Amino acid sequence: MTDSVEIRRGVYHDSVTLMQVSQQVRTAPGVHDALIGMGTELNLGLMREVGFQVPEEAGPNDLVIALRGEDEDALAAGQDKLVAVLAELHERSRATGSTTEVAPRTIGSAARRAPGGIALISTPGQYAVLDALDAVNAGLSVMLFSDNVPLADEVALKDAAAAKDVLVMGPDCGTAVVGGAALGFANVVRPGRIGLVAASGTGAQQVMTLLDLAGEGISHCLGLGGRDLSSDVGGRSARQALKALAADEATEHVVIVSKPAAAEVVTELEQLAAELGVPVSWATLGRGLPDLTAAVEQTLTAVGAQAPTWPSWGPTEPRPSSAPSAGDALRGLYCGGTLADEAMILAEEALGPISSNIPLQGAPQVSGHDTLTGHVVIDFGDDELTQGRAHPMIDPSLRLERIRQQGEDPTCGVLLLDLVLGHGAHQDPAGELAEAVRAAREAAANRGGDLPVVVALVGTESDPQGLQDCARVLSTAGAHVFTSNAEAVRAALSHLAAPAETASTPTSTPSSILETGRTDR
Repeated sequence: MTDSVEIRRGVYHDSVTLMQVSQQVRTAPGVHDALIGMGTELNLGLMREVGFQVPEEAGPNDLVIALRGEDEDALAAGQDKLVAVLAELHERSRATGSTTEVAPRTIGSAARRAPGGIALISTPGQYAVLDALDAVNAGLSVMLFSDNVPLADEVALKDAAAAKDVLVMGPDCGTAVVGGAALGFANVVRPGRIGLVAASGTGAQQVMTLLDLAGEGISHCLGLGGRDLSSDVGGRSARQALKALAADEATEHVVIVSKPAAAEVVTELEQLAAELGVPVSWATLGRGLPDLTAAVEQTLTAVGAQAPTWPSWGPTEPRPSSAPSAGDALRGLYCGGTLADEAMILAEEALGPISSNIPLQGAPQVSGHDTLTGHVVIDFGDDELTQGRAHPMIDPSLRLERIRQQGEDPTCGVLLLDLVLGHGAHQDPAGELAEAVRAAREAAANRGGDLPVVVALVGTESDPQGLQDCARVLSTAGAHVFTSNAEAVRAALSHLAAPAETASTPTSTPSSILETGRTDR
């Protein structure tokens, strides 16, 4: 194995772009690893952890390119791929209107040259608040993609935004749709009368896509970051977002989407919505609360629409009736943290506490790198599993390997997965996932077992990947495919040796939310 490390001084690309570049360079022949990023302390540490010899003089203003290949030819192939990908990005930038003018060095100076409404910031978390404050002071709302922003900085930033009457979406905000423009990970949904205020990325995508399937459209989806509805942050951005949607002529109804939220924050937002005259529905996860699908159905009723039968697809070949019983453990391998939370909340009613790297309160904590035993749900988008690599919706390789391994484990009774489509996600996620599903099921068959696979497919027909095409590819590989994550979880439970009782969908009021002990995204 051969390594190369190159430093390009004064060259900058944002972190999301570099994650995508790294993922593409890894596809070059003979390349085993590619870590391409700005020379921040975090990135340099990750490169050194996996064995790259990075020169001490590398700094945060430098682009660092670390490649590992079978031989020198592989490294050359990686360099060629890098040149091609960067050239493609340059051409794309020119096509969208970039000029030869010297680029502005701050967001504030960019705003003075060409006034806009929103700044999208994805610089490393420890630096992001300075860029965000610069944008807020320039009168811009902010979508702050960066994570690892200190809590105190988040509160100060959101107070500054309120004083300027602009909105901060984030930190750790990955999904927004503003006036039909998708920012970050977002689906292509029809325009309409329902606005979303979302402290949950994949939760918002589930709600948006189900509303789209029901024929309802979105005015805006305003992300908040996963901590906004906690006691510490106190719903600062949620209040700004509610006021913005109340003033928006296209918005007739608002859905607030969140992981478990602080009860006092929910009460305050209910009071604010009443003062603003904005009808609000809640899609807030928690024990004893409606799941996201039930919350969408309640929203449809509130706006005078009817919930459809949510589409699903079965495998093209029926499961053999003589198939030996599989194991008795649920294995959920998710890309979406909120979808993983929902799966655990529903599954624990039938199975008891579910082990996870993002466990519910009272459930066992495991590492996503551990060998899986018993009932387990893993969030591959958690920070633990995205150190030095892109989010699994961009780079699914780590999850695909774990899926294949489950086929060799006789204790695995059913495999529960998600697949989230839309802008920002992998271009062909269903093809690679179907290949892994097929390999896992073949491995189970080779040891004389059977492995049911259930997939929650979150997307629309207008997404770049196409809902129907993805569903067809997955069902052909033997997966049962559902557009509702809640229905997928219940279908997965039905495959276990001791079928679970179907979870009920109580209709508790938002104020009765039960804390599960986590507020992270």
